[in-house]
Amino acid sequence: MSDFLLDYCETELETTYIKSYLANGFNISEAARVCGKGKSTVGEQIAKVKARAARKNPDMHTHGAPEGYHLKGVSTHEKTASGSRWIKTDVDKVKQVESLEKAVINIAKGLPVAKRIKAPKNSNADLCTLYTFTDYHLGMLAYGKECGDDWDLDIAEQTLFTALETMITGSPDGELGILNIQGDWEHWDSLTPVTPSSGHVLDADSRYDKLVELSIRCVIACIERILSKHKKLRVIICEGNHNETSSVWLRKCMKAVFVKNPRVDVDDTCFPYYAYLHGEIMLAFHHGHKKKNKALPELFASEPRYRSMWGASKYTYIHTGHYHHAEQDMSEAGGAIVERHPTLAARDAYAARGGYVSLRAARAITYHKHKGETTRVTAVPEL
Repeated sequence: MSDFLLDYCETELETTYIKSYLANGFNISEAARVCGKGKSTVGEQIAKVKARAARKNPDMHTHGAPEGYHLKGVSTHEKTASGSRWIKTDVDKVKQVESLEKAVINIAKGLPVAKRIKAPKNSNADLCTLYTFTDYHLGMLAYGKECGDDWDLDIAEQTLFTALETMITGSPDGELGILNIQGDWEHWDSLTPVTPSSGHVLDADSRYDKLVELSIRCVIACIERILSKHKKLRVIICEGNHNETSSVWLRKCMKAVFVKNPRVDVDDTCFPYYAYLHGEIMLAFHHGHKKKNKALPELFASEPRYRSMWGASKYTYIHTGHYHHAEQDMSEAGGAIVERHPTLAARDAYAARGGYVSLRAARAITYHKHKGETTRVTAVPEL
């Protein structure tokens, strides 16, 4: 290893430990013995320097390891008031996320800005309607004879707008509408149709660039249609396990397209848990891939960024997806009603062959700012 780590030492003690570490063939035990210190003491300081170097030097993974080795990441042990924890940094992922954010912002700047849409004259300021589409899996390909129903890009687009029209027509004229894209809006997340984390091969319709184009077009059309119904609109695009990257660029694109429309508010939270306070009603959202439903009330109540919102609310409703079937905990366990939404999408081959069956549907739920849920409209695919 070269001596570049010395450039990231901030104290004389760190410099001493790193010099000993380098001089003794990257052996922490030997470095600690030479310095007359404990192995854990020296190791913690060396890990801090490595973590600092990884954050500040994008090329560390090619220059920060012994010859013949690849540095995948670094782990830093940090002492806290309540104990201690390990912070693991994957150098490649950090660099990828930073590059993605920069690229997406540049792309979004080039998108045409949407024209303003005339607001409806009459609306009830106490009401908010939540339009939820979860696990829509745009780009998924299903063969009806195998899966029960056909599904491709054309069917998905037609089904979406038919369902949205049913939901809008049946809902009251509230002042606020919320478009909730509850994760897994796209079926895959890269040029290759595989799941982001496990790399499982997926049944895909068309190419990724066509999927991106349709994804953007469909969300824009949904926003414009809802704006004709409600005076204000909040857009929530949740991260899912199939669209970790796509959810990022889709949020950025919607912010850019509707930047000059004051009636549209795009939630740009880079955190897989989202929330909004409507009067005394807290609406919270998570795809369902990180935490199970029963754990979500405690999470939203304790999460620092939502703690005050939880305290100010009279009722809390938490919305999830992920499992493609409906499930509702009406017991208000933990101080919240947690609801898992069904999907409008057809089953893919994996679900069909595994025997998974669920009602295909999407729901629009209207909330009064003081009284909670008042109206519910369910849309199902056309026969």
